[in-house]
Amino acid sequence: MMLFPRNIALLDANVLYPAPIRDYLLELANIEVYQPKWTALIQEEWIHNLLAKRKDINRNQLDKTVEAMNAAFPDANVTSYEHLISKLSLPDEKDRHVLAAGIEINADVIVTFNLKDFPVEYLKTFEIEVLHPDDFIADLIRTNKESSIIALNNIIHRLKNPPKSKSDVLNSLRNCGLKNSVSLLS
Repeated sequence: MMLFPRNIALLDANVLYPAPIRDYLLELANIEVYQPKWTALIQEEWIHNLLAKRKDINRNQLDKTVEAMNAAFPDANVTSYEHLISKLSLPDEKDRHVLAAGIEINADVIVTFNLKDFPVEYLKTFEIEVLHPDDFIADLIRTNKESSIIALNNIIHRLKNPPKSKSDVLNSLRNCGLKNSVSLLS
């Protein structure tokens, strides 16, 4: 089932972790294709995972990224969802906070690479869909082609050190698992 328009999307940590996906999703939100949502815990999770993997990045850099995200989207940070966590049942208990935040804000969709951790039938009881980021972004591109191209071009123009071509940016997105989205943007 596809929900159109996908106004409110809760972005899981694993979607914010890869910078190319995060940048494209935030640019799509910046031009008002959808409304992004996250929690401080989701932000902390992707930062923790990135710092564990990349020793060349420091915490201060990532904290500045989070501050910029929260400044650009002041309504994106979900709070007051914790009371729902203990009432939820998911295959991985550590993901209950994500669903709780989605319920609290009446999200249309949770965007995550961990589809198995969010059973479709269970989420339907909360009228929330779960989508892989490639499916979510491809849907946005299909329904907002012109805006999606503008978002891509905005990223290309912003990348100056080092500069990246359209092909470079698309390859980065493809390497992050956005094959269908890249095909639609090519």
